[in-house]
Amino acid sequence: MTLSTTQRTIDAIWRIESAKIIAGLTRMVRDVGLAEDLAQDALVIALERWPENGIPDNPGAWLMTTAKRRAIDFMRRTKLRDQKYVEIANGMDLYTEEDMERNLDGEIGDDLLRLIFMTCHPVLSQDARVALTLRLLCGLTTVEIARSFLAAESTIAQRIVRAKKTLSAEKIPFEVPVGEALRERLTSVLEVIYLMFNEGYSATAGDHWIRPLLCQEALRLGRVLAEIASHESEVHGLVALMEIQSSRFKTRVSSNGEPVLLMDQNRAQWDRLLIRRGLAALERSQKLGRPLGPYSLQAAISACHAQAPTAAETDWIRIAALYEALSRQTPSPIVELNRAVAISMAFGPAFGLQIVDELRDEPFLKGYHLLPSIRGDLLVKLGRFDEARTEFERAVSMTQNAREQALLMKRAAECESKASK
Repeated sequence: MTLSTTQRTIDAIWRIESAKIIAGLTRMVRDVGLAEDLAQDALVIALERWPENGIPDNPGAWLMTTAKRRAIDFMRRTKLRDQKYVEIANGMDLYTEEDMERNLDGEIGDDLLRLIFMTCHPVLSQDARVALTLRLLCGLTTVEIARSFLAAESTIAQRIVRAKKTLSAEKIPFEVPVGEALRERLTSVLEVIYLMFNEGYSATAGDHWIRPLLCQEALRLGRVLAEIASHESEVHGLVALMEIQSSRFKTRVSSNGEPVLLMDQNRAQWDRLLIRRGLAALERSQKLGRPLGPYSLQAAISACHAQAPTAAETDWIRIAALYEALSRQTPSPIVELNRAVAISMAFGPAFGLQIVDELRDEPFLKGYHLLPSIRGDLLVKLGRFDEARTEFERAVSMTQNAREQALLMKRAAECESKASK
């Protein structure tokens, strides 16, 4: 294994394991900022040793054990919570490679949920809650989070630093709240899980278009949340959305890793079990008798796709109506962009293009690659290939995902070929 290959492997392992490690450390030291620092120390040690000694059979266990040893060393040096140190050192075994697997699904899984509620505490601003949780739970870099927010990297970095300091200064407990405190934080938690899933479903950067493990973790957290907040319709709506979207994973990329767009996917290969679970969750949301919220509306849109035997049989008029309802409930340029696609499919590309053109000066979409990408697609359908090529090339310059760049460059080349005929 070459050094560059080892580095990429370590990066991938860190993406998967970092949230579990930070959550476990937060339970020990009760300081999320310190926990992240200790986890980073373990990563640095791995970067020093693994290229020379090889990657352990269970790298997650290795990282967790190393990080916990660093935590115990820190508490010994600073005499932090002496009694807690004695309890940890004498009463709890360090994780070994043999018992790590057993612990990940139990204690550590609960720690992840506690970590989400901790970072979504109302003492933080809404933007800070989401940014910090994406950083700690998803292992995203500040660059990736900034792209998710369409914000400056420096703004996100400052937001995360301030959030960690605030949680430490306010001594926010590491727990899942109950009663009214649970309801107060639920909106932020749902948003975080939603963004976590979206990052896995369509990665903002890197060599892969999707990150299934991130989606699986978001879905797992959503299912747990549905158990403890079973009377909240939007919890079930979000779970429904993630279940149905997850059903497409096998068809979202080709055998060589290239993205496959929704209209080109083989629907016979969609996971019918996940679709049934999603439809059942959507039904639970609707049975609670409240107006459909944004997650339930998006789940209903996904259900339209899931229930259509073929792409040609999709009920685009209903999808357009659902996007109209979503736009009225949560006005957003991105929702409008999606509504434009639905309108184009239901009533023709010219109608969709009219909506997209109205969004071209929208500041929020200035660096959003899907705006020129969708505009390019509509122009192709209208036979305006030169203009479409320009739009696809613009989209290439805006995305940091290598797979998406390749797809957009291919579409631009196709437009150039058609325009020259």
